[in-house]
Amino acid sequence: MRWVIYGAGAVGGVVAGRLAVAGHDVAVIARGAHLEAIRRDGLTLRQPSGDTVVKLDAYEHPADTHKDVVVLGMKGMDTEAALVALEGWDGPIVCLQNGVANERAALRHFADVYGVHVILPASHLAPGVVVAHCDPVPGILDLGRYPSGLDTTAEQLAADLESAGFVSQPRADIMRWKYRKLLLNLGNAVEALCGRVDGLDAAAGPVQAEGEAVLRAAGIDVASAEEDRQRRGDIMRWPDASARAGGSSWQSLARGTGTVEADYLNGEIVLLGRLHGVPTPANETARRLVQRAARRGEQPGSMTPAAFLDAVTLSTIDGR
Repeated sequence: MRWVIYGAGAVGGVVAGRLAVAGHDVAVIARGAHLEAIRRDGLTLRQPSGDTVVKLDAYEHPADTHKDVVVLGMKGMDTEAALVALEGWDGPIVCLQNGVANERAALRHFADVYGVHVILPASHLAPGVVVAHCDPVPGILDLGRYPSGLDTTAEQLAADLESAGFVSQPRADIMRWKYRKLLLNLGNAVEALCGRVDGLDAAAGPVQAEGEAVLRAAGIDVASAEEDRQRRGDIMRWPDASARAGGSSWQSLARGTGTVEADYLNGEIVLLGRLHGVPTPANETARRLVQRAARRGEQPGSMTPAAFLDAVTLSTIDGR
Protein backbone atom coordinates (compact mmCIF):
# COMPACT_ATOMS: atom_id res chain seq x y z
CA MET A 1 0.00 0.00 0.00
CA ARG A 2 1.40 3.41 -0.98
CA TRP A 3 0.98 5.99 1.75
CA VAL A 4 0.91 9.63 0.67
CA ILE A 5 1.45 11.98 3.61
CA TYR A 6 -0.03 15.32 2.59
CA GLY A 7 1.60 17.79 4.97
CA ALA A 8 4.93 16.45 6.20
CA GLY A 9 5.43 18.79 9.12
CA ALA A 10 6.07 17.66 12.69
CA VAL A 11 3.52 14.84 13.02
CA GLY A 12 3.14 14.00 9.32
CA GLY A 13 6.89 14.00 8.83
CA VAL A 14 7.55 11.67 11.76
CA VAL A 15 4.86 9.26 10.53
CA ALA A 16 6.25 9.37 6.99
CA GLY A 17 9.79 8.78 8.17
CA ARG A 18 8.91 5.91 10.49
CA LEU A 19 6.77 4.19 7.86
CA ALA A 20 9.53 4.49 5.27
CA VAL A 21 12.17 3.12 7.64
CA ALA A 22 9.84 0.16 8.32
CA GLY A 23 9.82 -0.63 4.60
CA HIS A 24 6.50 0.86 3.55
CA ASP A 25 5.98 2.68 0.26
CA VAL A 26 5.70 6.34 1.27
CA ALA A 27 5.59 9.68 -0.52
CA VAL A 28 5.14 13.15 0.95
CA ILE A 29 3.47 16.33 -0.26
CA ALA A 30 5.29 19.38 1.06
CA ARG A 31 5.99 22.96 0.08
CA GLY A 32 8.63 25.66 0.02
CA ALA A 33 12.00 25.21 1.67
CA HIS A 34 10.87 22.01 3.40
CA LEU A 35 10.07 20.37 0.05
CA GLU A 36 13.36 21.53 -1.44
CA ALA A 37 15.35 20.18 1.50
CA ILE A 38 13.64 16.77 1.37
CA ARG A 39 14.24 16.49 -2.37
CA ARG A 40 17.87 17.54 -2.03
CA ASP A 41 18.98 15.87 1.20
CA GLY A 42 16.20 13.52 2.27
CA LEU A 43 14.03 13.84 5.37
CA THR A 44 16.01 13.91 8.61
CA LEU A 45 14.10 12.02 11.30
CA ARG A 46 15.57 13.09 14.64
CA GLN A 47 14.81 10.82 17.61
CA PRO A 48 16.29 10.35 21.10
CA SER A 49 18.14 7.30 19.72
CA GLY A 50 19.77 9.34 16.94
CA ASP A 51 19.19 10.78 13.47
CA THR A 52 18.06 8.85 10.42
CA VAL A 53 18.06 10.37 6.94
CA VAL A 54 15.15 8.95 4.98
CA LYS A 55 15.08 9.13 1.20
CA LEU A 56 11.52 9.26 -0.10
CA ASP A 57 9.56 10.73 -2.98
CA ALA A 58 8.50 14.31 -2.37
CA TYR A 59 5.97 16.29 -4.42
CA GLU A 60 4.32 19.68 -4.44
CA HIS A 61 0.88 18.47 -5.55
CA PRO A 62 -0.98 15.21 -4.81
CA ALA A 63 -1.88 14.72 -8.48
CA ASP A 64 1.80 14.07 -9.20
CA THR A 65 1.94 10.65 -7.53
CA HIS A 66 0.12 7.32 -7.33
CA LYS A 67 -1.59 6.78 -3.98
CA ASP A 68 -3.53 4.09 -2.14
CA VAL A 69 -4.23 6.11 1.00
CA VAL A 70 -3.88 9.85 1.61
CA VAL A 71 -3.05 11.11 5.09
CA LEU A 72 -3.84 14.75 5.83
CA GLY A 73 -1.10 16.10 8.09
CA MET A 74 -1.62 19.85 7.67
CA LYS A 75 -3.26 22.14 10.21
CA GLY A 76 -6.99 22.74 10.06
CA MET A 77 -6.86 26.07 8.23
CA ASP A 78 -5.18 24.34 5.27
CA THR A 79 -7.52 21.35 5.06
CA GLU A 80 -10.06 22.76 2.60
CA ALA A 81 -7.41 23.70 0.04
CA ALA A 82 -5.94 20.21 0.33
CA LEU A 83 -9.34 18.59 -0.22
CA VAL A 84 -9.85 20.67 -3.36
CA ALA A 85 -6.39 19.67 -4.61
CA LEU A 86 -7.39 16.01 -4.16
CA GLU A 87 -10.36 16.38 -6.52
CA GLY A 88 -10.76 13.16 -8.50
CA TRP A 89 -9.21 10.92 -5.84
CA ASP A 90 -11.71 8.36 -4.54
CA GLY A 91 -9.69 6.38 -1.99
CA PRO A 92 -9.46 6.58 1.80
CA ILE A 93 -8.62 9.86 3.53
CA VAL A 94 -6.99 9.77 6.96
CA CYS A 95 -7.13 12.89 9.16
CA LEU A 96 -3.89 12.84 11.15
CA GLN A 97 -4.85 16.19 12.65
CA ASN A 98 -5.88 17.91 15.84
CA GLY A 99 -9.37 19.29 16.17
CA VAL A 100 -12.68 17.71 15.18
CA ALA A 101 -13.66 19.67 12.05
CA ASN A 102 -11.33 18.09 9.50
CA GLU A 103 -13.18 14.79 9.24
CA ARG A 104 -16.51 16.49 8.60
CA ALA A 105 -14.94 18.67 5.91
CA ALA A 106 -13.36 15.62 4.27
CA LEU A 107 -16.65 13.73 4.30
CA ARG A 108 -18.15 16.41 2.04
CA HIS A 109 -15.66 15.32 -0.63
CA PHE A 110 -14.90 11.65 0.09
CA ALA A 111 -16.85 8.61 1.22
CA ASP A 112 -14.15 6.84 3.22
CA VAL A 113 -12.79 9.10 5.95
CA TYR A 114 -10.80 8.03 9.01
CA GLY A 115 -9.96 10.02 12.12
CA VAL A 116 -6.81 9.60 14.18
CA HIS A 117 -6.42 10.39 17.86
CA VAL A 118 -2.92 11.85 17.72
CA ILE A 119 -0.65 11.55 20.74
CA LEU A 120 2.71 12.22 19.14
CA PRO A 121 5.01 14.87 20.66
CA ALA A 122 6.95 16.12 17.65
CA SER A 123 8.59 19.28 16.32
CA HIS A 124 9.34 20.84 12.96
CA LEU A 125 11.37 24.03 13.13
CA ALA A 126 13.93 23.63 10.31
CA PRO A 127 13.43 22.65 6.63
CA GLY A 128 13.96 18.96 6.00
CA VAL A 129 14.03 18.05 9.71
CA VAL A 130 11.33 16.55 11.94
CA VAL A 131 11.81 15.54 15.56
CA ALA A 132 10.09 12.76 17.53
CA HIS A 133 10.56 13.35 21.25
CA CYS A 134 9.39 10.06 22.78
CA ASP A 135 11.33 6.80 22.85
CA PRO A 136 11.13 3.90 22.21
CA VAL A 137 7.46 4.41 21.22
CA PRO A 138 7.16 7.69 19.28
CA GLY A 139 3.41 7.99 19.69
CA ILE A 140 -0.09 6.56 19.98
CA LEU A 141 -2.20 6.78 16.81
CA ASP A 142 -5.55 5.10 17.43
CA LEU A 143 -7.92 5.41 14.47
CA GLY A 144 -11.37 4.57 13.14
CA ARG A 145 -13.92 5.46 10.49
CA TYR A 146 -15.70 8.79 10.64
CA PRO A 147 -18.23 9.32 12.08
CA SER A 148 -17.94 5.85 13.64
CA GLY A 149 -17.23 2.23 12.87
CA LEU A 150 -14.41 -0.02 11.72
CA ASP A 151 -13.52 -1.87 8.53
CA THR A 152 -10.64 -3.79 6.99
CA THR A 153 -8.97 -0.55 5.86
CA ALA A 154 -8.85 0.75 9.44
CA GLU A 155 -7.36 -2.53 10.57
CA GLN A 156 -4.70 -2.43 7.82
CA LEU A 157 -3.81 1.19 8.57
CA ALA A 158 -3.39 0.41 12.26
CA ALA A 159 -1.29 -2.68 11.47
CA ASP A 160 1.04 -0.63 9.24
CA LEU A 161 1.45 2.02 11.92
CA GLU A 162 2.19 -0.66 14.51
CA SER A 163 4.87 -2.09 12.21
CA ALA A 164 6.48 1.37 12.18
CA GLY A 165 6.74 1.41 15.96
CA PHE A 166 3.60 3.35 16.86
CA VAL A 167 0.88 2.07 19.14
CA SER A 168 -2.29 2.04 17.05
CA GLN A 169 -5.62 0.52 17.98
CA PRO A 170 -8.66 0.49 15.66
CA ARG A 171 -11.54 2.22 17.48
CA ALA A 172 -15.18 2.37 16.40
CA ASP A 173 -15.68 5.44 18.64
CA ILE A 174 -12.68 7.45 17.51
CA MET A 175 -14.37 10.86 17.77
CA ARG A 176 -15.00 10.65 21.51
CA TRP A 177 -11.23 10.30 21.86
CA LYS A 178 -10.59 13.17 19.48
CA TYR A 179 -12.86 15.41 21.56
CA ARG A 180 -10.73 14.60 24.61
CA LYS A 181 -7.65 15.62 22.64
CA LEU A 182 -9.44 18.82 21.61
CA LEU A 183 -9.85 19.72 25.28
CA LEU A 184 -6.13 19.19 25.85
CA ASN A 185 -5.25 21.27 22.78
CA LEU A 186 -7.24 24.31 23.99
CA GLY A 187 -4.19 25.36 25.96
CA ASN A 188 -2.00 25.50 22.81
CA ALA A 189 -2.92 29.11 22.09
CA VAL A 190 -2.15 30.19 25.65
CA GLU A 191 1.20 28.38 25.55
CA ALA A 192 2.06 30.11 22.27
CA LEU A 193 1.16 33.52 23.69
CA CYS A 194 2.88 33.10 27.05
CA GLY A 195 5.57 30.48 26.50
CA ARG A 196 6.31 27.72 29.00
CA VAL A 197 6.56 29.84 32.13
CA ASP A 198 5.32 29.78 35.70
CA GLY A 199 1.62 30.52 35.74
CA LEU A 200 0.90 28.90 32.37
CA ASP A 201 -1.34 26.18 33.82
CA ALA A 202 -3.41 28.74 35.71
CA ALA A 203 -3.80 30.81 32.54
CA ALA A 204 -4.86 27.78 30.49
CA GLY A 205 -7.32 26.58 33.13
CA PRO A 206 -10.26 28.79 32.06
CA VAL A 207 -10.09 27.78 28.39
CA GLN A 208 -10.21 24.08 29.30
CA ALA A 209 -12.97 24.56 31.89
CA GLU A 210 -15.06 26.32 29.24
CA GLY A 211 -14.38 23.46 26.84
CA GLU A 212 -15.64 20.87 29.31
CA ALA A 213 -18.79 22.91 29.98
CA VAL A 214 -19.51 23.45 26.29
CA LEU A 215 -19.17 19.77 25.35
CA ARG A 216 -21.48 18.81 28.23
CA ALA A 217 -24.08 21.34 27.08
CA ALA A 218 -23.81 20.08 23.51
CA GLY A 219 -24.34 16.47 24.66
CA ILE A 220 -21.11 15.32 22.98
CA ASP A 221 -19.69 12.01 24.16
CA VAL A 222 -16.09 12.54 25.26
CA ALA A 223 -13.53 10.05 26.53
CA SER A 224 -12.83 10.84 30.17
CA ALA A 225 -9.55 12.22 31.47
CA GLU A 226 -9.08 8.94 33.32
CA GLU A 227 -9.56 6.92 30.13
CA ASP A 228 -6.97 9.12 28.47
CA ARG A 229 -4.47 8.64 31.32
CA GLN A 230 -4.98 4.89 31.21
CA ARG A 231 -4.49 4.80 27.45
CA ARG A 232 -1.22 6.66 27.68
CA GLY A 233 -0.14 4.61 30.71
CA ASP A 234 3.58 3.92 30.57
CA ILE A 235 3.66 3.96 26.77
CA MET A 236 4.80 7.55 26.30
CA ARG A 237 8.26 8.15 27.74
CA TRP A 238 10.17 11.41 27.30
CA PRO A 239 13.92 10.98 27.71
CA ASP A 240 14.14 14.80 27.87
CA ALA A 241 10.81 16.60 28.02
CA SER A 242 12.56 19.99 27.85
CA ALA A 243 13.81 19.17 24.33
CA ARG A 244 10.41 20.15 22.91
CA ALA A 245 10.17 23.88 23.36
CA GLY A 246 6.45 24.07 22.65
CA GLY A 247 3.43 22.55 20.97
CA SER A 248 2.08 23.02 17.47
CA SER A 249 0.82 26.60 17.90
CA TRP A 250 4.05 27.60 19.67
CA GLN A 251 5.96 26.18 16.69
CA SER A 252 3.81 28.12 14.21
CA LEU A 253 4.72 31.39 15.93
CA ALA A 254 8.37 30.37 16.29
CA ARG A 255 8.62 29.63 12.55
CA GLY A 256 6.81 32.85 11.64
CA THR A 257 4.27 31.08 9.42
CA GLY A 258 1.74 33.91 9.77
CA THR A 259 -1.04 31.47 10.62
CA VAL A 260 -2.09 29.33 13.57
CA GLU A 261 -4.88 26.76 13.92
CA ALA A 262 -6.71 28.32 16.88
CA ASP A 263 -9.89 28.79 14.81
CA TYR A 264 -10.19 24.99 14.70
CA LEU A 265 -9.34 24.40 18.38
CA ASN A 266 -10.49 27.28 20.59
CA GLY A 267 -12.76 28.40 17.75
CA GLU A 268 -14.58 25.06 17.83
CA ILE A 269 -15.47 25.66 21.48
CA VAL A 270 -16.54 29.22 20.72
CA LEU A 271 -18.80 27.96 17.92
CA LEU A 272 -20.39 25.25 20.06
CA GLY A 273 -20.78 27.70 22.93
CA ARG A 274 -22.71 30.09 20.72
CA LEU A 275 -24.87 27.26 19.40
CA HIS A 276 -25.72 26.03 22.89
CA GLY A 277 -25.83 29.25 24.88
CA VAL A 278 -22.60 28.80 26.87
CA PRO A 279 -20.31 31.85 27.25
CA THR A 280 -16.72 31.22 26.13
CA PRO A 281 -14.77 34.44 26.80
CA ALA A 282 -11.48 32.67 27.58
CA ASN A 283 -11.46 30.67 24.35
CA GLU A 284 -12.50 33.65 22.25
CA THR A 285 -9.76 35.74 23.88
CA ALA A 286 -7.16 33.03 23.26
CA ARG A 287 -8.30 32.60 19.66
CA ARG A 288 -8.30 36.31 18.92
CA LEU A 289 -4.96 37.11 20.57
CA VAL A 290 -2.97 34.23 19.09
CA GLN A 291 -4.34 34.93 15.62
CA ARG A 292 -3.23 38.54 16.02
CA ALA A 293 0.20 37.42 17.21
CA ALA A 294 0.57 35.18 14.15
CA ARG A 295 -0.44 37.97 11.74
CA ARG A 296 2.02 40.37 13.36
CA GLY A 297 4.86 37.86 13.29
CA GLU A 298 5.26 37.90 17.07
CA GLN A 299 7.38 35.22 18.71
CA PRO A 300 6.09 32.90 21.47
CA GLY A 301 5.96 34.50 24.90
CA SER A 302 4.70 37.89 23.75
CA MET A 303 2.51 38.24 26.86
CA THR A 304 2.50 37.05 30.45
CA PRO A 305 -0.04 34.61 31.94
CA ALA A 306 -1.31 37.43 34.16
CA ALA A 307 -1.85 39.66 31.13
CA PHE A 308 -3.77 36.90 29.38
CA LEU A 309 -6.05 36.41 32.39
CA ASP A 310 -6.60 40.17 32.55
CA ALA A 311 -7.62 40.10 28.88
CA VAL A 312 -10.09 37.30 29.64
CA THR A 313 -11.57 39.32 32.50
CA LEU A 314 -11.91 42.38 30.28
CA SER A 315 -13.56 40.28 27.57
CA THR A 316 -16.03 38.93 30.13
CA ILE A 317 -16.91 42.45 31.33
CA ASP A 318 -17.33 43.69 27.78
CA GLY A 319 -19.49 40.68 26.89
CA ARG A 320 -17.26 39.66 23.99
